Amino acid sequence: VLCASLAGLPVPFAPVHLLFINLLTDSLPAIALGVEPHSSEVMNEKPRSADESILTKDFLGKIGLEGLVIGMMTMIGFLTGYHQNGALLGSTYAFGTLCLARLFHGFNCKSDRPVVFTSKLLNNIYLIGAFVVGLALVTMVVMIPGLHSIFKVQTLNLTQLLIVYGLAAVNIPIIQILKAIRLALKKKEK
Repeated sequence: VLCASLAGLPVPFAPVHLLFINLLTDSLPAIALGVEPHSSEVMNEKPRSADESILTKDFLGKIGLEGLVIGMMTMIGFLTGYHQNGALLGSTYAFGTLCLARLFHGFNCKSDRPVVFTSKLLNNIYLIGAFVVGLALVTMVVMIPGLHSIFKVQTLNLTQLLIVYGLAAVNIPIIQILKAIRLALKKKEK
């Protein structure tokens, strides 16, 4: 919203978009991550000091960087739709991209270590279920004309829908690579 405003573009999200995004991506995936199967590797990690803040510089940097990746993909989605057919399509792209990117991001949140090529990626049936439900709901919102007036979106054709899916999914490899780099740098420091 801030980037679009500073660039003199229309605001990419309607209030209903923000409500739907928060309800969809902050509920089921968060609950599913709460029942993530335990990992024995956590016992090998050094405990943090009792007087250390939970919001460390490293933690805030990680959140900021991952948020920046998702924000960039969302803005690319908005600009793609905006240049194809105006503000409503741009808003629909941004809405779909952000919703789905945050659903995909649930898989990134499983560990501070890369999980893409491990058995951990798909070991939480609840997270997979939350993702599938969220994917279905977002797809219905952008594809069923009867929902468009409620959600202030436009119908996407198959190509447009696949662009939204792709922009949302690309945060997985990018963030997983960033995690691998961060882990390699930490090992190098030791």
